[in-house]
This record gives sequence, structure tokens and C-alpha cells, in this order.
Amino acid sequence: MDGSNVDALANVGPMAAIVDGLRKQYPDRTLFVSSGDNYIPGSRYTASSDDSFAAVTGVATPGDGRADIAFLNAMGLEVSAVGNHDLDSGTSAFAGLISADGNWPGAQFPYLSANLDFSTDANVSPLVVADGQEASAITNSLAAHTVVTVNGEPIGIVGASTPTLENITSTGDIAVLPANDSVSGLAVEIQASVDELTNAGIDKIILLAHMQQISVEKQLAGLLEDVDIIVAGGSNTLLADYNDRLLAGDTAADTYPLLYNSAKNEPVLLVNVDGDYKYLGRLLVEFDGEGRVRLNSLNPLVNGVYSAEQETVAAVGGSANNTVDNIVDAVNDVLIAQESTILGNTSVYLNGQRSSVRSEETNLGNLTADANLWYAQQYDATVEISIKNGGGIRADIGSFAFPAGSTDVADLEYFPPEAFPAAGKENGDISQFDIQSSLAFNNNLALVDVTAQELKDIVEHAITTVGAGAFPQIGGMSFTYDPDAAAGNRVMELSVGATVVVASGLVQAVGPFRLATLSFLADGGDGYPIPQTNRADLVLDATVATSVDMSADDPGAANFADTGTEQDALAEYLQMLFPNDGSPFTNADTIAEPSASDTRITTL
Repeated sequence: MDGSNVDALANVGPMAAIVDGLRKQYPDRTLFVSSGDNYIPGSRYTASSDDSFAAVTGVATPGDGRADIAFLNAMGLEVSAVGNHDLDSGTSAFAGLISADGNWPGAQFPYLSANLDFSTDANVSPLVVADGQEASAITNSLAAHTVVTVNGEPIGIVGASTPTLENITSTGDIAVLPANDSVSGLAVEIQASVDELTNAGIDKIILLAHMQQISVEKQLAGLLEDVDIIVAGGSNTLLADYNDRLLAGDTAADTYPLLYNSAKNEPVLLVNVDGDYKYLGRLLVEFDGEGRVRLNSLNPLVNGVYSAEQETVAAVGGSANNTVDNIVDAVNDVLIAQESTILGNTSVYLNGQRSSVRSEETNLGNLTADANLWYAQQYDATVEISIKNGGGIRADIGSFAFPAGSTDVADLEYFPPEAFPAAGKENGDISQFDIQSSLAFNNNLALVDVTAQELKDIVEHAITTVGAGAFPQIGGMSFTYDPDAAAGNRVMELSVGATVVVASGLVQAVGPFRLATLSFLADGGDGYPIPQTNRADLVLDATVATSVDMSADDPGAANFADTGTEQDALAEYLQMLFPNDGSPFTNADTIAEPSASDTRITTL
């Protein structure tokens, strides 16, 4: 699963019906699992806090994130791994979604991770149960591994989370193992759970691995013993058979399933699908008398991905899930209300595509970085620059499509946000919904002082891995880098306004420079080496010693998001400079051109 895109809401109903259809084909031999990221902060996440959520479901009190958990409960999910986005709102929110509370049933399945020590965090430690129990007996809980009995056969299921978890989400006091992020060390942690299951006589093992990069799951396949199937997660890699029906515009990265040999030279099957409820992965498999996969049992006519479309629902004989459909309708009503709040206007497509914001400058990255800089200057006029991580931009604002008769990527056409008449939204209008979807994490803003050398170090870190979430989007500054140079020596030129900070790779200035960034990064998120010098967080928070009250400096033109957050900054900035009165944002993205045409981040 992956709840990162609010458009995924349209896929939920068909997905539930497909689950129903496939389960009816093998009612006693079906296992339904998730590799994590069952929700993500954003518009859909907060929509279930509306009172209408309780009115429609009839059983659940409102609360952030509860719609997606309710979807999975209604579909009959049996087990899930812990994904990074499951922890984005912190361990207290995670615990609240899992555990039952009043008439909220919580997660009717266990969350698993063999390399997370939940006992060290006060919020989630009460949910920890003994490993190896039947999954149906340990709902609303956390464990390393569990057992699901399918047609009389015990199936061992182990969970695992990326060891980089502390850098990409809010882990609280959960201890993430191994400490050095090594894949071999991770394999040791997972193997301990696998061995407990095999020592108990269980010879069929499934690993739910949320690694963010499918290359890690591929490595694990060859390092582990006695694991038969790996369900990968977090990379959104679409694996599919040659005969699978794919959604328009999608292409498969590889075949389904992938085949590897374990450390004992046993067959290991690896599967993965794209997120956002777009696809349901199906794997029909038989085992021999020693619990090994029978490769000759694999049938591409039934195995593969099932797209969340009505054509697929009809093909598998699925029936609508009324509980799921009712919740979808309730969430949709809330989102329509959010679409009706117009906060700005653009005449161009705003590029927030994952592949773009994590590898190059984009116009949406520039816009939100500029908004953060402008907003911070309302409190402190000495702020000169801003930096944020591209991974914090979760969706574009606008749309793109192939012209009729073309499937050539070079022909793609890009459009500003479309009209939504039901919400009173006209072409080009930027709504509350758009902002909440794009800046789903809604991080607080923080100010820090950095020297010239520290600024160079920050940028060097941000470009260490192009394509990763740490890649920067910036305001008030520009830099040129050489991706082929050694890490730590890639920044060739860097300027803050007219001040040359780095020339020919050498630091020229001293500083300090006042920097606006996200509190997530200031706290070391994505590994950012941001110092705490003269730090001030712009959201008043009693738990943050350096927080300040921004309310007197906030322009007050938008009020849907907390003062001092990046959503509030963008909304206020749009209201000030690009309001819905014929003054649109006009800076087109360079998506159809080489990245060398960018002006803030230049690649040699």
C-alpha cells in the first residue's frame, strides 16, 4: 500500500472489489498482506477527522488517518509491515491508529518489524506482544513476526523496515537496527525472526520488507535463509507480467515475480507493485514437502498485478464493498470542501513529480522555497536563504497528458490545475486541497545561522544522492555542482544573492547567513548537517525550547494550517503575490527541457 497521493481515493473502491473477487476464487487459501505505508499525512489523512467520518461509518470516532485504516479493516488485511510513512506523524499518532479507543476498533491486524525495538518508546511499547502468535489473535499490536494459518498450513510472516528510518520519518524513541544501516546487518536482524519460526517447525516464510529501494530487497533475497517470498515496499516499483493490464501511461520496471536464490540456494520470489491503491499484486504458489517454492506452479495467467479499474473488477467477479464505498464518499465530501477554499492562481503547471523534485530544480520547488523565505522574513528581516528537501513535496499542482494518438514522452502536455465546478474552482486556481496534497507533511519552519562552510556542507550533503528525498529545493541562493566529482567536493559555485560563497570549489566568504528551513531538517532529518546556532522555530511549541510566537507577524490571509508551517507559508505567499484576481504565477517549469536551463541549481 501507499497513501501518498490523494488521487488514490478513486482507486480504493475498485481495489476493495478486486480483493473480494480474488478472495472468492480461493476462499480458504488466500492471504492478504501489506508492506507498509498504509497512509500518509495530507488531505485524505486529515479528512477523517471530520465529524462526517463517524456519521458514515457508524462505529468510528473521527481522527487523522483513520479512513485508510478503516479501508484496510473492511478489506480484511491480515498483516502489515511498518513503513516510514506510517510514522510520519510521530509514535503517538501511530499508536492511536493501531490501538482500539472507544468505538474506534483500531488496526484489525498486527504491524510487524523485526529490526525495530518498539519497547524503547513510551507511546508504542504498550502495544508490543510476544512474537510468533497467530495474527488474528494479536490485532491492534506490534511484533517482529507472526503466523497466519492458511488452509491448515502455518505461514510465518516477518516484517522489516528500512534501517534509514530515523532519517526519513519521526521514529520517536523507537530503536532502529542495525545502527550502521548495513544490509548485511539488517539481514542478521531479520534472520533471527526467521530462525524462530523455522525452529517452531514452520517451513513457509514470507518477508514483508519496506526498504524504500527495491535494490535492498534484492540483496536481502540472497543473504537470508529459509525465506520463500519477499513482498517489497516503499520504492513504488511496478513489477508486472507481459499480459497484465496496466493503467494508462504506466510501464513495468521488470517481471512479476522476480526470482532469486537464497543463501541456502533455495528459490526466493520477490514481488512489488506501485502504490496509491493502483494495483493489487497476486501470487499463487505451491510448496514441496520441504516447504520450498515449486517454480513450476507459477502461472503468469493468474499471477501479476491487477489494476484498480472497473474492467478488472468485472474480470475477477468482484463485488463492491459498501463500507469502503461509504467512507470514500465521506472523505470525498470533505475534500470537495477543501477544494472550494481558493488561495492563489497559476497559469502554468507546478512540477512536484517525485522524479523531478528529487533530482533537479522545479518551479514548484522554487515557489515553496521562496514562500518559506518570504514568510520567515515577516518575523526576521535578516533571513537571506531557504532550503528544503525535495522529498517533502508529495504531489504536483496541475496535470499532464499525452495528446491524442501519442505515447511519446516528448509529446506530453502540461496544464495548470483544472476547474472543479462542484467546488467553485476555476482553471488555474490553487486550492487548500492542492497545498495540503503537495506539502502533505506540513513541516514547521525553523531559522538557523550557518557559516559559509556550513552552508557548503549542507548543500554537499543534499546532492550526495541525486534522486533521493534529501535533494534540495532552494530560495535566495544558487549553486552549480559536478555530479561526477567525489562526494563532499561536488559544489563548484555557490552564491547567496550577489555574495559569492564558493568559487571553483573553494569557500570564499565567511558568513553567517540566516537560513529558513524545515524543522524536520533542522532536527537532522534526511541526514542534513544543520547546526543549531541561533535557532528559532516559528511554531510556538512548549516542547521546543527555541520556538517563538509567530502570530503577530503572520499576514493572516489564510488560516487553514497552523501558523509557522510550510502550508501556511505557501498559502500566505500566494495570497500576497499571486491571488485569484488575474495575477497568476507564470514561471513555467523546465520539465520538457534539459535541467541545464535551470537557474538556481545547475549541473555541470
